[in-house]
Amino acid sequence: MSTDKSYHLSKSNQDLPHMNFRSFVEALKEDGDLIELNEEIDPHLEAGAIIRKVCETNDKAPLFNNMKGAKDGLWRLLGAPASLRRNPEEKYGRIARHLALPPTASMKDILDKMLSAAHVEPIPPNVVEDGPVKENKLFGDDFDLDSLPAPWLHQADGGKYVQTYGMHIVQSPDKSWTNWSIARAMVHDKNHLTGLVIEPQHIWQIHQMWKKEGKDVPWALAFGVPPAAIMASSMPIPDGVTEAGYIGAMTGNALDVVKCETNDLYVPANAEIVFEGTLSITETGPEGPFGEMHGYVFPGDTHPWPKYKVNAITYRNGAIMPVSNCGRITDETHTLIGSLAAAEIRRVCQDAGLPITDAFAPFETQVTWVALKVDIQKLKTMNITPEDFRKKVGDLVFAHKAGYTIHRLVLVGNDIDVYEWKDIMFAFSTRCRPNKDETFFEECRGFPLIPYMSHGTGSPVKGGKVVSDALMPSEYKGEQDWQQASFKHSYPEKLQESVNARWSKTWGFSAEK
Repeated sequence: MSTDKSYHLSKSNQDLPHMNFRSFVEALKEDGDLIELNEEIDPHLEAGAIIRKVCETNDKAPLFNNMKGAKDGLWRLLGAPASLRRNPEEKYGRIARHLALPPTASMKDILDKMLSAAHVEPIPPNVVEDGPVKENKLFGDDFDLDSLPAPWLHQADGGKYVQTYGMHIVQSPDKSWTNWSIARAMVHDKNHLTGLVIEPQHIWQIHQMWKKEGKDVPWALAFGVPPAAIMASSMPIPDGVTEAGYIGAMTGNALDVVKCETNDLYVPANAEIVFEGTLSITETGPEGPFGEMHGYVFPGDTHPWPKYKVNAITYRNGAIMPVSNCGRITDETHTLIGSLAAAEIRRVCQDAGLPITDAFAPFETQVTWVALKVDIQKLKTMNITPEDFRKKVGDLVFAHKAGYTIHRLVLVGNDIDVYEWKDIMFAFSTRCRPNKDETFFEECRGFPLIPYMSHGTGSPVKGGKVVSDALMPSEYKGEQDWQQASFKHSYPEKLQESVNARWSKTWGFSAEK
């Protein structure tokens, strides 16, 4: 880390919406993408119900300024911070604002931006003496997590999930690797949380390192971090890579960080709220159930997970706690976790020399699938059979951390837009013969949060994955011996342009794409 004792020197960069959560909220307001609720809202289900309806209707992000039980500035809530917008021209606008992209950016633009730092020299964070997150400080008996307005999001949940869009910060014992990640956690008592620490996630890997040392893990949990940081925290970047440097390379700006009060970790200096403490290597507590990213809550589905002890809280004046209320599409678990897993899968395939041009996890599958677009001209030069190609792709992706949450890969050709669900389903249902054009993988690691894994008929942690080949035999020869019967493919481009130009203004058809 570079050291600059003047917090104000880099303040201008740190105030940009992608580098400052408070500025991000203001940007949403300027975009007309924010609803401020000033009446008192109950954190027990009421806030969750509002956020969930927003996610399912792609409505404006709700900012709850008056939470029942808020005390000493802790806290306001912002719901659906990276969900979709209803306007098709700005469908991904809220996510684009995380990365300094225009609200009209496409998903391809967003994923290209996220991958832009994959092979670039990291820009380490900038250590500062002070920052907004230090405006207020609470220690020991100064706070009671159980009395603060942590949201109870679904009626069958096992508790109050304060951590749904915050960033865990842990560091390897030798200090060579600092990891920022997202994993759910619920309030256990006045100064403890319990939360998932799942193999092979990076937080689990570092937890294992500290177990060998026989010491609890120094830990921090930062809420309302720079939006670019939460994007990087959602991405399955390689083991050992420190997210702070990745963010610097991606944005071109070093991120300001400040030292914690009670341990040696560094947190974003302009974060809204930070919990400081330790992650236990021995103590566990009941966690769950929780309405997860695949859209289900299983009542009574409670398991022991490690305890986090909170020793201190620091926070900004007027602190805002971001909340992701996951469930059926579309929320942050889909727009970020699924999309960024797909982006990393694309990079992994390309780095391995496979002819993959694009990858996307369609929301309609609760991001359990990834569609891979194949350059059929390059595929031809491989002189490979469909069976061998499927196995090559599956062996690579399903053995990699980026493929951990994904259970079906769909291979498609040049005429399919992997960012369009209708295109993917068109290819899958008409070009992939069940079983004959599929290769199944039962020996790889599976993702236990998917209901057919944890509550299905097979192992909850192994197998259940498939590569479905929607490439026709001619495509393996670099050709497509058909023409789609569609507006885009069955008419000359000039005629399409002429029809489009007159569609709404002249003829009165809907302008919505």
